[in-house]
This record gives sequence, C-alpha cells and structure tokens, in this order.
Amino acid sequence: MRIAILGAGPAGLYLAYLLKRRRPDADVTIIEQNPAGATFGFGVVFSDRALEFLREDDVETFAAITPQMESWDDMTLVHRNERVVIDGIGFAAIGRLKLLQLLQQRVRSVGIEPQFSRAVASLDEFDDADLVVGADGVNSLVRRTFAEAFGASMSYLANHFAWFGTANVFDTLTQTFRHTPIGDFNAHHYCYAPGRSTFIVETDDASFARAGFARMEESESRSLCQKIFADALGGHPLISNNSIWRRFPQVANARWHHGKYVLIGDALHTAHFSIGSGTRLAMEDAIALDKGLAASDDDIAAALPAFEAARRPIVDKIVAGANASASWYQRFAEHMGLAPAEFAMSYITRSGRVDIERLRKLSPRFVERYERERG
Repeated sequence: MRIAILGAGPAGLYLAYLLKRRRPDADVTIIEQNPAGATFGFGVVFSDRALEFLREDDVETFAAITPQMESWDDMTLVHRNERVVIDGIGFAAIGRLKLLQLLQQRVRSVGIEPQFSRAVASLDEFDDADLVVGADGVNSLVRRTFAEAFGASMSYLANHFAWFGTANVFDTLTQTFRHTPIGDFNAHHYCYAPGRSTFIVETDDASFARAGFARMEESESRSLCQKIFADALGGHPLISNNSIWRRFPQVANARWHHGKYVLIGDALHTAHFSIGSGTRLAMEDAIALDKGLAASDDDIAAALPAFEAARRPIVDKIVAGANASASWYQRFAEHMGLAPAEFAMSYITRSGRVDIERLRKLSPRFVERYERERG
C-alpha cells in the first residue's frame, strides 16, 4: 500500500507514525515544503486534559511528549487592571517546535524519514499512490486542487492578531485586556517552556487602523505592542518569529474526501486559537483516519466515508464551540464595558459549552466571587 502525506505538521507526522506502526509493510511518504526546523508561533496550548486522549492507545508518544509540557489548573483574566482567577479551568502547553521534533522522532522510530524543503507543484506526482492525505494546512494544495469536489470554503475573521513570544513566565494561561487612546487590545499569554511564553496580541479592525499597524515594519509593531502591554510583560521585551499581523482563517469543507484524496487537520477545518483545540483536533483526525483504515482492512473506498461518518459529528461540535468563542472575540471591546467579574463570566461562557451550574462544580471560588460582586 502506497500512501503520500502532504504536510509535516502534527496531523501529517502523527498519521504517518500511526500508519507505519500498524502496517510496517506500507510505503508511507511524508512531504513538507518547509525546512525541518521552520515553524510559525511559539507555544501551542491544549485544553482540559492535554494529551490524555493518547494514553490508552499510544503510551509511548504520550510518555515522550507529556514531560515536556507546562500545565496549570486555573486561568486568569486581567480587565481594568484587576485580576480575576477562574479556578479549575486547566490547560497545558508545549513549544510548537519541540512538539514537531518529538513527532519527527516518533516517525523516524518506525522507519520513515520525512522529506523536508520539498515543494509539490502538482498532485500528478502521486498518480501511483493508493491514498493521498492533505495534511498541508490552511493553504492546502490538496484542498485547492479539488476545491469544488470538497465543497471547500475559506473566510477570514475581522480581528487582527500577531503571534509573539517573551521570556516572561506566567503562572496561568492569562488573558489581558487593555483600553487605550488608540483602541482596544487583548493578549493571550501562557508559559510553554522554562523561561519562555507565547504572547498573542489581538485587536479589532478599527483599533488596528487607528494604530497604523498596516504601515509599520515588524519591529515598529512589536515596539508598540510592548508599550501597550508593558505591565503584563514585566519589563521583558516581545520576541518576534515572523510575527506579522494576520486575520484568522475559517476553513470548512462540505465533503472530507474525493476519490483517493482525504483532508485532515487545518486543511480540513480550523478552530479558533482561543479554545486551545487546534493541535488536538489535528492529532485526533490522524487517529480517526488510521482507525477507519484499519477497520476496513485498508480498503480506501470504504475507509474514507467511514472516517468522515465517525469523525464529523465530533469535529462539528468542537468547531461550533470555537466559532462561538471567535464571535465573542470579534466583539470583545463591547464586552469590556462589563465589570471585571461579569466580564469574566461572559468570557468563560462564550462558547456555549459551560453554564453557571457547571461552573459551580468546576470553579466554585470564581462563582462565589461573581455572585458576591453582583450583589
């Protein structure tokens, strides 16, 4: 069986590992247009129980990645310079490059050497493959080639964000909101490794225009963001890594497969970074596709519809929550009119997946403060 996987992000790497582990005789090729050490961003965050979904079926990968993660049990919102701690809302994070390196090691452990720095111009290169997997991200060649067959769509949210890092260390995942003379800003920040944190700055379109970010060089933009969030940074500078301003892409596909071609990860769907599920979704897509192939004895015509039928309801639910969260962020400046505890309640219930009764169990100290301050 010949399988070509385009994209060596978490989805593509983990799928290659799972396929070769299960079928050592399979010819699995994984191709990535970027060099092995190239990556966008700093840390990636996982919600809830991080990589617990790996523990039962893949204890070795679980054991390789988990010790490298930073984790915490609470999260913090800073609004009007007041900290509101929401207890019991746990997250874990790891450096994106570290995660990719660990997954590259897993792939090599089953005898696959990823082909880095190889750009694919046409899918005709894979005419002899039995299965071609598009794990090639938001700008997927596989999805673009068969856009009509997949029923593909992509739109962009209005807010702008830039992904920075910092040497400042935060003890929880923190959301810091700032109202300034030039507009409203939010920073998503969390520690992902000793002495290193992700620091994502987000702003609405009107504030972006007033600040003049579109006309700035990257260094100027970084400098202004440092000033806006100087207290949160504790005197540390922001660190750039292709930290240009972007708008979040919302990728969707009416159909997940076409002939021998199938999509997974960001090539298939995106989930707004505010819910911390994008990387987990990508890896779980890989697990589901491998299980679909195994259950059908690697009959592609049967496996791909089975993969979509089993996986789609789960993905649709998570993406719906992510879209609801993204909608809240599109209007975060409006929500900033609320008092800190009320603002935090608006934030934590934004996706529709949690209500105050569930919060009484998850976050009793926060709910107590919220009800006390509401009077």
